[in-house]
Amino acid sequence: MSLNNSSNIFLDSVPSNTNRFQVNVINENHESSAAANDDTDPPHYEETSFGDEAQKRLRISFRPGNQECYDNFLQSGDTAKTDASFHAYDSHTKTYYLQTFGHNTMDAVPKIEYYRNTGSVSGPKANRPSLLEIHEQLAKNVVVAPSSADRVANGDGIPGDEQAENKEDDQAGVVKFGWVKGVLVRCMLNIWGVMLFIRLSWIVGEAGIGLGVIIIGLAVTVTGITGLSTSAIATNGYVRGGGAYYLISRSLGPEFGGSIGLIFAFANAVAVAMYVVGFAETVVDLLKESDSMMVDPTNDIRIIGSITVVILLGISVAGMEWEAKAQVILLVILLIAIANFFIGTVIPSNNEKKSRGFFNYQASIFAENFGPRFTKGEGFFSVFAIFFPAATGILAGANISGDLEDPQDAIPRGTMLAIFITTVAYLGVAICVGACVVRDATGNVNDTIISGMNCNGSAACGLGYDFSRCRHEPCQYGLMNNFQVMSMVSGFGPLITAGIFSATLSSALASLVSAPKVFQALCKDNIYKALQFFAKGYGKNNEPLRGYILTFLIAMAFILIAELNTIAPIISNFFLASYALINFSCFHASYAKSPGWRPAYGIYNMWVSLFGAVLCCAVMFVINWWAAVITYVIEFFLYIYVTYKKPEVNWGSSTQALSYVSALDNALELTTVEDHVKNFRPQCIVLTGGPMTRPALLDITHAFTKNSGLCICCEVFVGPRKLCVKEMNSGMGKKQAWLIKNKIKAFYAAVAADCFRDGVRSLLQASGLGRMKPNTLVIGYKKNWRKAPLTEIENYVGIIHDAFDFEIGVVIVRISQGFDISQVLQVQEELERLEQERLALEATIKDNECQEGSGGIRALFKKAGKLNITKTTPKNDGSINTIQSMHVGEFNQKLVEASTQFKKKQEKGTIDVWWLFDDGGLTLLIPYILTLRKKWKDCKLRIYVGGKINRIEEEKIAMASLLSKFRIKFADIHIIGDINIKPNKESWKVFEEMIEPYRLHESCKDLTTAEKLKRETPWKITDAELEAVKEKSYRQVRLNELLQEHSRAANLIVLSLPVARKGSISDLLYMAWLEILTKNLPPVLLVRGNHKNVLTFYS
Repeated sequence: MSLNNSSNIFLDSVPSNTNRFQVNVINENHESSAAANDDTDPPHYEETSFGDEAQKRLRISFRPGNQECYDNFLQSGDTAKTDASFHAYDSHTKTYYLQTFGHNTMDAVPKIEYYRNTGSVSGPKANRPSLLEIHEQLAKNVVVAPSSADRVANGDGIPGDEQAENKEDDQAGVVKFGWVKGVLVRCMLNIWGVMLFIRLSWIVGEAGIGLGVIIIGLAVTVTGITGLSTSAIATNGYVRGGGAYYLISRSLGPEFGGSIGLIFAFANAVAVAMYVVGFAETVVDLLKESDSMMVDPTNDIRIIGSITVVILLGISVAGMEWEAKAQVILLVILLIAIANFFIGTVIPSNNEKKSRGFFNYQASIFAENFGPRFTKGEGFFSVFAIFFPAATGILAGANISGDLEDPQDAIPRGTMLAIFITTVAYLGVAICVGACVVRDATGNVNDTIISGMNCNGSAACGLGYDFSRCRHEPCQYGLMNNFQVMSMVSGFGPLITAGIFSATLSSALASLVSAPKVFQALCKDNIYKALQFFAKGYGKNNEPLRGYILTFLIAMAFILIAELNTIAPIISNFFLASYALINFSCFHASYAKSPGWRPAYGIYNMWVSLFGAVLCCAVMFVINWWAAVITYVIEFFLYIYVTYKKPEVNWGSSTQALSYVSALDNALELTTVEDHVKNFRPQCIVLTGGPMTRPALLDITHAFTKNSGLCICCEVFVGPRKLCVKEMNSGMGKKQAWLIKNKIKAFYAAVAADCFRDGVRSLLQASGLGRMKPNTLVIGYKKNWRKAPLTEIENYVGIIHDAFDFEIGVVIVRISQGFDISQVLQVQEELERLEQERLALEATIKDNECQEGSGGIRALFKKAGKLNITKTTPKNDGSINTIQSMHVGEFNQKLVEASTQFKKKQEKGTIDVWWLFDDGGLTLLIPYILTLRKKWKDCKLRIYVGGKINRIEEEKIAMASLLSKFRIKFADIHIIGDINIKPNKESWKVFEEMIEPYRLHESCKDLTTAEKLKRETPWKITDAELEAVKEKSYRQVRLNELLQEHSRAANLIVLSLPVARKGSISDLLYMAWLEILTKNLPPVLLVRGNHKNVLTFYS
């Protein structure tokens, strides 16, 4: 790279927004700054300062005139030997020098852009330099795009990206609400329902002022704790749309979130019908009073309700802005109605109101109404069940979290303030109405007291009215009998009616908005794939129009049914179930002690949240026990469904955090207990390489480790360390994902090493955790050992020696076709790639044809451009046929079939166990575990052991006794008495021909030549070695003959692995033993335990 070293290379400019993380971009435009600076001093570098001179720090200035000082500053991209040396990055004729703290470095300072998710709506995501980029030596000619230079150095996105994005948002007119209009107003409207105006007075009459305040306090305790938990969860990270569903699903995971999200959305949809019917009933009552009925009360409710819900739908579909304006208007009406009631309590009562029980504030009335007077079988819990729905609605603001400017600030502030204000209003109304109105009144102005009448402590009697006949016959007025007490007390009655309209319509409108928003968020997460249709949003605010229509249809259906008294308890329980899970989410996240649980809202306690969850569950049964049971059944069914489907999402839930904590605690607990033989289980390291390249080896190992032992698929990357580490890191996730996708309960581990044996040695020593450490090494038989380089054979036999050195058992698996199917996978990947290209080509051609038919000349130009891009694809299409023909001719079908043989259910047959040497019992335990598996359950065990010819029966009885004590079922026992006789000549000749290329034949040469050959080829089999172990060689050949005779038809052979004594048996001779031992047989497992007991007959 060359630089134009003309005067004034460096620009000394201080941006207006300098800070301690300033990064200067140095321009190549030298002439433009030469005239601006006439100083001829040599260049100097200002020191980094962290003092008060923040505006002058981190600058580099150039004094022109002594340009030679810079000639050696950059030489082919090399940096000068200074503390502030720089790497040059040339890109598109501009040079960028990356500076942090006044020095050149690719290390980036902390920026929020690094921590955003991809596709974040709040701004672009930037990628910080990787550790590899910082750690490795920097290349001399690194090209950095101009648009990303700042990003690399400072963590910024493309300059102006965030501003541009925000500008686009502003232009599009996206509506976002603050905490008042978005949360406070909605929560207050939802909490202040019809119950405030037409049921609260009755509750005070039944329970009295004292218990009435306790009922309100208990309800507020539930909602208050839930509000605190909601605030904590909402401030533990950015909150998107979805309300309660989003909070629960991101805390407890998709299983809980998906189950509660569906019923919560449904509950809001049905709640629309409930509130609209409440509004319609009030209108019908007014029509009755004016004798203006349309049909009959039931059908009038249906007609008015249907018209109302259509109007509400129109307001919602018009956009969130219109809906928010309507909510504000309704809140104003509601506040005026409440104020109207309090004003009415101080306006002197007239005779008509007194006859109906209203006497303004009276201490006698307060005292009389303070205690309870339950009637008609009512009690504390039944009255509480009637009141509690009035306290719900605290999630109205959270449900539109996606439409809030700052959900983390708005949800806690708006929700908690709404709970406080509405609680004060409920308590104020309850106490005031209890202090002003008597429980029973006749409504007759002539029911005054007679002189000399004994009042018996009656407050009304003391105030001049005799309502004693209400004890014997029903009365129509008073707290106990008249639901319109607030209208009577208020200064202007019609305003209370307007308040009832406002309460019902606002709640209905809030539910009509909440249900589609929550449902859309649920569908976007694709937890229920059949509901994906409703995930689509429209317009600037991504409005869920499809969800609005669905909510409208559900509400209309329940309005037409007009029987909501039955469904109302279930809906209340649905809301309570949501509250319970929110509280439990807060507790669970705190209990899991995840470092990621850092809520900004600190006014919460995990045990208080747990108490809130239990309280919600208790209230569910108090309100209606059968509705609670139905709620739990539905939620449990949906939980099981989502768990079974296993949606492919990962939200870092507290469930995952607690699983980790539990696993860690259990692993630590295991280390405190000594191993016991009864709890032994094979814990295997399997040298599969990539798990998909040797599936048969993994399958047979998984067959005896699944649900009982540890299985680690291991791969060793051999070669240049940098390349190996890069390849290893890039494939870790993919290979573990393959195991999960194929439902193989195993881990994947990999190491980079200078040679294969060193890598395996590292795995043998370092794999596992605590007591969960491998005790068995499983490897495939090296089928190509006669053609392989000597180093590969040395490594292969060496890892067997290493395993024995570390007291780890060894299992060598051999199948006729071998295990490695990597070439088959490469062919399949190529075919898939070509098929994708073919489909893409067809789609492009189809698109071009459509445009040609409808787009005229413009479409013709587009077609020409697209065809130019894809003009080489017909050649690829032709190559498909070529590769397919190669596939037919060269594809090894037998290898593919062999790779899946252990996935299939094994036919009825036997597993032949040749337990020739006692290795602690591993040779017997592995086949026993196999027979417990569903795929191997039709295979019976046949046991073969060596013995003396003259004691066959005795040894058979002894072995049967041992197996019975081990409680291992077997089909038959065979005592082989002729193992140690010589094999026949043909078999021995095969063995000799096998080892002939590797023999030294030193006995046929003179001593000097023999010694020279030994030095040059120490790996060859000497005559002395062969003679010393001749009996062992005979045994291996003879065993193959016996295996051919007895076990040729077995489904699987498990055979004791011969051990090669270190320094005595050469690698090639040992491989020849394994070859001749397992030649021309069904699948064979050569097993050798670590000679420690793995079986016991003690209890």
